[in-house]
Amino acid sequence: MNLRLLVQTLRWNRVRLLILMAASFGWGMLMPVIYVAFGDAFKGLVDSGVIPAELMSFGSGNFFTLSGALTLGLQHPMTIAFVGVFAVGSTVAAIAGERERGTLEVLLARPLSRRTIYLTVATAVTILISLVILALLAGQVAGVAIQGLSDELDLVQLPLVFVNGLLMWGAFAAFGLAASVTFDRHAPALGVTMAYLLVNYFLEILGSLWRDVDWTQQYSLFHHFQPGSILTGKVDLFDFGLLAVAIGAPVAFALIVFPRRDLAAPS
Repeated sequence: MNLRLLVQTLRWNRVRLLILMAASFGWGMLMPVIYVAFGDAFKGLVDSGVIPAELMSFGSGNFFTLSGALTLGLQHPMTIAFVGVFAVGSTVAAIAGERERGTLEVLLARPLSRRTIYLTVATAVTILISLVILALLAGQVAGVAIQGLSDELDLVQLPLVFVNGLLMWGAFAAFGLAASVTFDRHAPALGVTMAYLLVNYFLEILGSLWRDVDWTQQYSLFHHFQPGSILTGKVDLFDFGLLAVAIGAPVAFALIVFPRRDLAAPS
């Protein structure tokens, strides 16, 4: 890893990072507020049979319990948009984007190996994703405290929630970096990475809305991020292990392929 490149990469992203952290904190605070304001109403609609319970769920989250509301907040498309800026956008542009602009050759002309560049970018993206997730969790904790619901959750487990979330988004970031080192253009790398994320999200939502095919959720990385369960003391180590494998496979691929591949002359 190269410290100078790491610091420069973080500096380039500092404005986006501050904006996303502020937005994430506010979004995190909103979930407990919505739960307190509308949770009983949602339960009443389901109990009355007016609306099926499946339609009031979103992925692994819902507004029937506080833990379900927090899970929903961390799996909502808003959260995907916030974290995806770095987990998808920054990763696919890191190598393929530099290659497309013709600036990767300038970077490689310095005494930096391809593995060093890859590991430095991966470290920078990990830091950026971590800070956005921390802002989300901080917002949720603040919202829970403001609403006086702290006794309903085991906040001591919060570090495990952070690790679980970082592993899941790290898996998408690792895939994005693997796509980035594979292609010479930004568009195909972005397309493949977005398809990977959307397929995972589709499987999670499909299983939550259609109970006959709820087995599809097991094949989604989103389903193995369960903040609500962790905060209620239910930790499944299988989720952590599976997400670690989902990170390790694309990382190994990138570390093997990127140093070996020929870079065509930029057009």
